[in-house]
Amino acid sequence: MAREHRISRRVVQALLVACSVAFILPFVWLVSTSLKPIEQTLSLPLSFVPKAYYARLGGERMEVTLDFQVSQAGAVVRYLDGESAGRQAFVGANQAGTGAPRSELMHPVAAGSWHVTQRLDRKLGEGGPSPAWDILPRDQVESRVRIRWENYPRALAALGGDAEADRHRVGFWTFLGNSLTVAVLGVLGTVLSNAIIAYGFARLRWRGRDAFFALTLATMMVPFPVLMVPLYGVFKSMGMIGTLLPLWLPAWFGSAFNIFLMRQFFRTIPEELSEAARIDGCSEWRIFWRIIVPLSTPVLVVAALFHFIFAWNDFLGPLLYLTRKDTYTLALALESYQSQNGGIQWHFLMAASAVTILPVILLFLLAQKTFIRGIATTGSKA
Repeated sequence: MAREHRISRRVVQALLVACSVAFILPFVWLVSTSLKPIEQTLSLPLSFVPKAYYARLGGERMEVTLDFQVSQAGAVVRYLDGESAGRQAFVGANQAGTGAPRSELMHPVAAGSWHVTQRLDRKLGEGGPSPAWDILPRDQVESRVRIRWENYPRALAALGGDAEADRHRVGFWTFLGNSLTVAVLGVLGTVLSNAIIAYGFARLRWRGRDAFFALTLATMMVPFPVLMVPLYGVFKSMGMIGTLLPLWLPAWFGSAFNIFLMRQFFRTIPEELSEAARIDGCSEWRIFWRIIVPLSTPVLVVAALFHFIFAWNDFLGPLLYLTRKDTYTLALALESYQSQNGGIQWHFLMAASAVTILPVILLFLLAQKTFIRGIATTGSKA
């Protein structure tokens, strides 16, 4: 029996490790991509290690980009006359030289060599010099591990738009402030409103209590897309469209899931504590505020963390209600940045995404013990 128990335990541990790796792998890829140059973000074979490549071009050692691998043998030549005089080009071994300008051989090229280009991190101005290039064997290209921390400030600087003449450009700190405003105000409303309602369902006896609780739980089956149009009409009639109010104000009116979560936790608190407080002359509000709330810290933290994560990652709500860029949250700003140039700067997008999810990770790590305790003790009493 002991041997079978050890085997089953090791199998469970192996499955847990495999699931953990599967869940953490996308995050590792996100972080590693945020530290690479753009040409390495989608390169094959996939590599999680940011690298820098160096080679000698024109007698000078410089950082280069591996563009593509040459599939045929040939040579790099420099033209001596005509419109292309002074320029170099690749000539395949099977290409005929009839009619071509006079040229001199720079060096032969073997099949499988790499086309490398001088790496330029800034855009070249019109009429500026073209980057140097060559076709070299792989053993003449040196590779080193290089973490590009500069991707992060550049990504955050470009998050609000890269047009230099745009006087209405909005920065990262504005988006961060909007997200914090929505999340913090929503968390306060979630904790206060749901705790009061859940206390009424858990500790107060009144006619129709169980029927109203069942009706409250039934609202969880109504998806948000069904309510989008009616809610939009309500907020529009109140003049809230284009502001942050529709994103945090509903949290002050309770939600079925959090009410259920807190009600189940409140029912685990001994009723004798409330009875003793009533004998001492405490009102229901004082019992709730002085006894129930201090003992319910785990479930309050769970509800707060759930809503913070929801508000921080919410995309559909801001997309529906926000109309001005200076009111965008980080989730909406990331989508706007992804499509603003017609092409995706993957390394910058991943860097901005890593910064965006960092507050959620830190918040969970700080509240981890209380969060797990709240989940473990909620609903332990019917």
